Amino acid sequence: MTRELLNTLFIQTQDAHATLKDDTVKVWTDEETILRVPLHHLGSIYAFGVVHVSSPLMMRCAEDGRSIVFFDHGGRFKARVTGKTGGNVLLRNAQWNTANDPKARLNIARSIVAGKLQNSRQVLMRGRRDAKAQTDKEAFGLVIDGIAETITQLPDSPSLDDLRGHEGYAAQTYFDEFDRLITVPSTDFAFVNRSRRPPRDRMNALMSFVYSIATSDCVAALEGVGLDPQVGFLHALRSGRPALALDLIEEFRSVILDRLCLTLVNRKQILATDFEEREGGSCLLTTDGRKKVLAAYHERKREEVGHALFKEKVPVGLLFHIQARVLARALRGELPNYLPYLPC
Repeated sequence: MTRELLNTLFIQTQDAHATLKDDTVKVWTDEETILRVPLHHLGSIYAFGVVHVSSPLMMRCAEDGRSIVFFDHGGRFKARVTGKTGGNVLLRNAQWNTANDPKARLNIARSIVAGKLQNSRQVLMRGRRDAKAQTDKEAFGLVIDGIAETITQLPDSPSLDDLRGHEGYAAQTYFDEFDRLITVPSTDFAFVNRSRRPPRDRMNALMSFVYSIATSDCVAALEGVGLDPQVGFLHALRSGRPALALDLIEEFRSVILDRLCLTLVNRKQILATDFEEREGGSCLLTTDGRKKVLAAYHERKREEVGHALFKEKVPVGLLFHIQARVLARALRGELPNYLPYLPC
């Protein structure tokens, strides 16, 4: 599984050039050479803002199966350069057949939502355990019980719309108590509600950035097993939308990504000065802020966590790939249904 453990090169220096020479990637500006790294050490390249990637480097990465992903200054996904369409055509055919079968599609979507809600409960249960005020413990307890009740209702959901309604309600109650998970005494990271496009406060800006990076990792994992990231089961199909990657990331949002964001804030590894407010009320990470978050995200991917399907711990960076493979097995009929990621 060496391929999945390869590093990602993050390029944030504006007006930097990335070129290839003698199987080595060189990143440079007019003033200096920033770094050199052997190409075989890299699994993918992420470029933020104005970064110039040479055609030879793009073509070589496409040929080798590496991806080059472009984001804007705020971390919003813009484009992804990949090579020829690969994977097993029979697997993609099974994916399309499942997506077009209402019952089969609903079964997979139901498993995704169940995994998401169970993992959300785990984050809240940890919050209740660590809470000092009795009022916080009681508030967490009510939501934990409510989400548990919602999970029991999922098997009876007759349609995707009904399932999405349960998921949306549970997500709202989760975010209603999210501010209690933020333990820094100041109000710099106060959380009122989930806001996107654009994020309206620092916590939302941090979460949106991390979600964006992880979604790209999900796209890579799905393509790595031969699945089409555009064809999802829970999320509706839309032109240019990686619906299946959005499906896959759902079970990781709270237990992996939100916890990373909370750790950065509660341990004061990221500060209010790492954000900038834009005209119109949006809030984005600064260049230095993005560097801190990317470094923390990269380190988090190296950590090992339990997985309910295995007897041993696995690196966080492999979870997306593991779940993509589990999904592929379910689509082939090797498993009775998709089994979402649950920590143990």
